Amino acid sequence: MPAHERYDAVIVGGGHNGLVAAAYLARAGRSVLVLERLGSTGGAAVSSRPFAGLEARLSRYSYLVSLLPRKIVRDLGLELTLRKRSVSSYTPVRRDGRATGLLVDDRADATRQSFERLTHGTAEYRAWEDFHGMTRRVAERVFPTLTEPLPTREELRRRVDDDSAWRTLFEEPLGAAVEAYFRDDLVRGVVLTDALIGTFADAHDPSLKQNRCFLYHVIGNGTGDWDVPVGGMGQLTDTLAAAARSAGAEFATGHQVTGIETDGHRQAEVAYRTAEGYGTVAAGHVLVGASPHELAALLGERPPAATEGAQLKVNMLLKRLPQLRDPAVDPRQAFAGTFHIAEGYEQLATAYSEAAEGRPPSAPPSEIYCHSLTDPTVLGPELAGRGYHTLTLFGLHTPARLFAADNDAVRESLLASTLAQLDGHLAEPLADCLAEDADGRPCIEAKTPLDLERDLRLPGGNIFHRDLAFPHAQEGTGRWGVETGHANVLLCGAGAVRGGGVSGIPGHNAAMAVLGL
Repeated sequence: MPAHERYDAVIVGGGHNGLVAAAYLARAGRSVLVLERLGSTGGAAVSSRPFAGLEARLSRYSYLVSLLPRKIVRDLGLELTLRKRSVSSYTPVRRDGRATGLLVDDRADATRQSFERLTHGTAEYRAWEDFHGMTRRVAERVFPTLTEPLPTREELRRRVDDDSAWRTLFEEPLGAAVEAYFRDDLVRGVVLTDALIGTFADAHDPSLKQNRCFLYHVIGNGTGDWDVPVGGMGQLTDTLAAAARSAGAEFATGHQVTGIETDGHRQAEVAYRTAEGYGTVAAGHVLVGASPHELAALLGERPPAATEGAQLKVNMLLKRLPQLRDPAVDPRQAFAGTFHIAEGYEQLATAYSEAAEGRPPSAPPSEIYCHSLTDPTVLGPELAGRGYHTLTLFGLHTPARLFAADNDAVRESLLASTLAQLDGHLAEPLADCLAEDADGRPCIEAKTPLDLERDLRLPGGNIFHRDLAFPHAQEGTGRWGVETGHANVLLCGAGAVRGGGVSGIPGHNAAMAVLGL
């Protein structure tokens, strides 16, 4: 139970953004209470041991870190290690009757040679360098603004200072640039995937939601690198919780918030339910890490239209990494980065069209990576010594609507067809490599958007809470992009402007808004 009747700030939800906000406000001398529905903090950024009897800690929902600013790590004194992956991606394909693929390595020479083997020339590699040179320049200029007050659209355009890049990323459907820069279908697909992770859109969608998704995937810390949190996602959120506690924030887990009443200015009351009964606590400010849809329900207001999630998440534990049909690439290379499956440009377009018509993709696109290749600490010594590995898969173009009639049946069918696409590039079936838990069951679990809605309260299973927004001021946004219609009620979760991903940015920005900075 809360120790006091009133706090300067009550934070609804102990996910990573709520923890960031709590740490900043407590360090500034404010009294802070974090109310968390579940029995522990972390939200979607948690680690767990999902397979009975096996010491393997998997990052169950969120996998990698790119958008967490170094500024937040420094400000909060976080003892956190993020390890760079040695390989960015590997994409297998069958061409001219042989198994081959594209390896994007951290060594420029190895990447260039892989492009030349695949495309029989140098043009695509030069285009790759030009395109990603452009995105890096944009990243260096845009990313620092994410922890500053929202710039106007014109201010952000001046920061970018490149009319062509601005047009490519902020004004025209991304598909136009992908098709202008590249000729090879596989290369086009690899580029486009960053625009589709958790976002159901076509390359030429006029809403530009694919552009917004792409932007957030390529600007992290000015480099766009996606790093592995040593110890797993749970280590990251445990570190954040420790920082908030050490600064004086209080935590109440097992407290489900049921309502928020506010005078719109200085006084608010938060109602909650526990296993023992009901209670209320007063606050000067309420910061909500839940979705805008959930916030509206807590305030008794009309909720915004929910936007559906579009991903299949699969966690696995393997006895060994499978061998590949492509003899030029070692599995430890291929799975260390992002392993793209059925993600050629035309394959992605077909999968989108099928799903838009209400049918699961016949060749489901997905991407996979192996956390334990970069960070073996997530495995117990015995499993690591026996060559076990974790494997996580993120399926694209699987909107929530596909699962509405029969979630369980569609999940199983889609999982089988997704793994069949992977098996097409393996020299041995993945099923032969799966470990078994203490009860003899294969170590594999899958989560649909509807499962994420049930488990994590994500509306429609949307991992971003709602469609991502460009990182500049828009109609109705406030100074920090966290404001609501009530001056003392703020969003501090993924649904804020500049939200989405494991970033801590909405938590930082909500804290800055409370502090009047």
